[in-house]
Amino acid sequence: MNVEDTPDENENTKIVRNVDERTKEQKEIDDWLPITSSRNAKWWYSAFHNVTAMVGAGVLSLPYAMANLGWGPGVVILILSWIITLYTLWQMVEMHEMIPGKRFDRYHELGQQAFGEKLGLYIVVPQQLICEVGVDIVYMVTGGKSLEKVHKILCKDCKSIKTTYFIMIFASVHFVLSHLPNFNSISGVSLAAAVMSLSYSTIAWAASVHKGVQADVVYGYKAPSTSGTVFNFFTALGDVAFAYAGHNVVLEIQATIPSTPEKPSKRAMWRGVVVAYIVVALCYFPVALIGYYMFGNKVEDNILISLEKPEWLIVAANLFVVVHVIGSYQIYAMPVFDMIETLLVKKMHFRPSTTLRFIVRNLYVAFTMFVAITFPFFGGLLGFFGGFAFAPTTYFLPCIMWLAIYKPKKFSLSWCTNWICIILGLLLMILSPIGGLRNIIVQAKTYHFYS
Repeated sequence: MNVEDTPDENENTKIVRNVDERTKEQKEIDDWLPITSSRNAKWWYSAFHNVTAMVGAGVLSLPYAMANLGWGPGVVILILSWIITLYTLWQMVEMHEMIPGKRFDRYHELGQQAFGEKLGLYIVVPQQLICEVGVDIVYMVTGGKSLEKVHKILCKDCKSIKTTYFIMIFASVHFVLSHLPNFNSISGVSLAAAVMSLSYSTIAWAASVHKGVQADVVYGYKAPSTSGTVFNFFTALGDVAFAYAGHNVVLEIQATIPSTPEKPSKRAMWRGVVVAYIVVALCYFPVALIGYYMFGNKVEDNILISLEKPEWLIVAANLFVVVHVIGSYQIYAMPVFDMIETLLVKKMHFRPSTTLRFIVRNLYVAFTMFVAITFPFFGGLLGFFGGFAFAPTTYFLPCIMWLAIYKPKKFSLSWCTNWICIILGLLLMILSPIGGLRNIIVQAKTYHFYS
């Protein structure tokens, strides 16, 4: 009997040893990957990372969105978006550690828990990639155009330089910054970006107040035709969705916070989120409402373009935008680096190394720069990406996951709230890309490539 038992015991020992070895290798990989390598973030890291992720250049297009939505629908949509996205963000923070001893460090891992191993990946990864890569492309355009604006104001007699070159100047910063290894290492950049977002938002509405209500201000819809008005309305929905895009990186930010059974990461994360959302409200609502009130439907798709004077203040605001989108670009790029590096190391068995990281990250920055140079239609891009990708990941995917995992009772408050968010999010996803695509087509007619 004992003799027969021995092989089994040996096998068991062998299995345990294999598991341990695999875990050690796994641990080494996790210690190298950008999202899981450092878990010592404080709650205020979560606050400024979320502000940097959320308050993007999208805030500058909110007065323009208001001009296409009109007073009534515009105010309702702004407030509703703030409430819905805060609710869905709370759900994601709660779901991060819903299984004791396990953390869902990445959006797609939560998707796999809700929809299954393969389906979860297919549902979440494409949408998350569209969001994160889309934001980085739009930020390349924004950074380049803000630098161009500074150059035009400061050097009126200078020979004009192509937008292409300004985008390349902006990209050059990222060829350096992209090599910071993980989320915590970009916290300094992120903090500077968060301060800048509050600064340029304040400049945008304060300078609008200083300029006063324009003599020829009109609050009717911009477009002369009904079809144009409808399409612009759809685009504006996408602009608003783009303004609340921080959910794509929220689990990855929470993954950097330490967690114990006594002090779960959700407490620190939620405190940071609440602070971030107060800052978001202080940035968004004054800019959107005051900007629209002062300029009416003649407001530009970037409010800073409508504010020509005082020159020094507009230069400062544009430079703040540049610093902010540098930080935002990095916040959105980090999960993409994590995905690519995970794929190369875990699936394709490349050795984790500095060389691998150097090649991957430089190629990514070069790719986003190339696309930005090729298609710099700022307003249309915002509307298109905003609806197509941000509506699902921000407005209703967390709700679907909540329903799939927690299965709340039919017609209970949780069940009804989630279904309302899902329906509104679906409408947003269907309608806004239509307007955004039309805007891109209209602008493309008069656009010359690489001009």
